Amino acid sequence: MIEPAIGLAVGLLLAVYLLYKLAITGVAQLALAYPANGSLLADKGGKPIGSALIGQNFAADRYFHGRPSATQAQDPAHPDDPSKTIDAPYNADNSTGSNLGPTSQKLADRVKADVEAKRAAGWPTPIPADAVTTSASGLDPDVSPATAFAEVPAVAKARGLPEEKVRALVAEHVEGRAFGLFGEPRVNVLELNLALDALAQAGA
Repeated sequence: MIEPAIGLAVGLLLAVYLLYKLAITGVAQLALAYPANGSLLADKGGKPIGSALIGQNFAADRYFHGRPSATQAQDPAHPDDPSKTIDAPYNADNSTGSNLGPTSQKLADRVKADVEAKRAAGWPTPIPADAVTTSASGLDPDVSPATAFAEVPAVAKARGLPEEKVRALVAEHVEGRAFGLFGEPRVNVLELNLALDALAQAGA
């Protein structure tokens, strides 16, 4: 009598585990291939260069910059001591925030310095909060429209482009609230920078 029970168990295992997973994977690939595969973005040659869901550390003046990141990595000078870390912005292997509270003097000093630096660079006031504060993940791929527009003069100057053209590109990449209700308007930094490169390659 045990053989039918074993057969039933194996049959259910195949139906519930294997066939179900294959069916769900198939549906995802057919109906939602882009998000199911990681929302990958590619360059003009088709080479994947990142995900629309994970921010990257753009440092050059010719690119728009993402929200500050507080992620860290193992200090290479102390490979055997996990407590020794260094700043590594947008380290996707270690998603985290700074864990500094609102009463932290270190946080206050860092934000103050960033605000002063942006004012000195000619940013309009008030400085958008997301331009000087880190997110909980450290991998935020978006910035607010206010932050993106504030960077237009610097990016346009670095690329030798008219500010109006760069500002129009930012406006094209502003995403509204989901269903007009949820979240806040945002600009995906990687998508914007890819469009910026494409604009340059087109001889704009």
